[in-house]
Amino acid sequence: MAKPEKLADGVRAVDRALEILMAFTAADYELSVAELLKRVDLSRPTLYRLLYTLEQNRFLTSAGDPQKFRLGPSVAHLSHVWTSSLDISALAQPIMRNIWESTGETVALFIPQGAYRMCIAELPSLHPLSFKRGVGYKEKIVRGASGRAILAYLSPSQELLREYISDLPVTLKTYTQELEATRKRGYAISQDELIEGAVAVAAPFFSSADQIAGSLAVFGPGVRMQSEKIANIAALLQTAGHQLSEALGCLEKPAHSK
Repeated sequence: MAKPEKLADGVRAVDRALEILMAFTAADYELSVAELLKRVDLSRPTLYRLLYTLEQNRFLTSAGDPQKFRLGPSVAHLSHVWTSSLDISALAQPIMRNIWESTGETVALFIPQGAYRMCIAELPSLHPLSFKRGVGYKEKIVRGASGRAILAYLSPSQELLREYISDLPVTLKTYTQELEATRKRGYAISQDELIEGAVAVAAPFFSSADQIAGSLAVFGPGVRMQSEKIANIAALLQTAGHQLSEALGCLEKPAHSK
């Protein structure tokens, strides 16, 4: 059996190697030794030793003069294995249940599908008076809070957006302003938009720093969805959106998120 001191040394080496790998980001995907030294708390000899080991095992690659390091094919392999096992609706279930228990209203999970968004998970309200969409429900992405919470972060071209809203009673300028307001708030609201008497609140979640993955939404009747409750639900949804984003590997705040 290995001695405790050797085990501790091995654990520290793993911690330090992981610290190096986590120093890379979407913006800083290529780093020199000098840049890495500013991001990790390691001596230069220790850093060089770990960089050599990581490169030998293809977790890093390097090139250039001065030498620059990038994440290597072994990281890509792990990423492929991880993403292959992802089930967004399963990951979201405990997060959605927390919102459902806190609000008593219908909670749903939507993902984008081109000009549409689709419900892939739902926890219906137990109230006699309630609204629900159902798993598999599809609607145009420009309609409803759950759609706008996604579209606001897709940044469609003006031509595409004009095409999307062609059958809506709204101007391109007004709709663009609503998307900007959604980004500024961090969530979208709709009232009587798809169903008379229904209010919806939705917040986005992301799979990477700049890739929108979908939205979490709460539906309820206007008689229960007053301004104070809407504000509380919006806060819950934003927190839930951050939690689901982290579960999907988004460790950075999106650059265009306020």
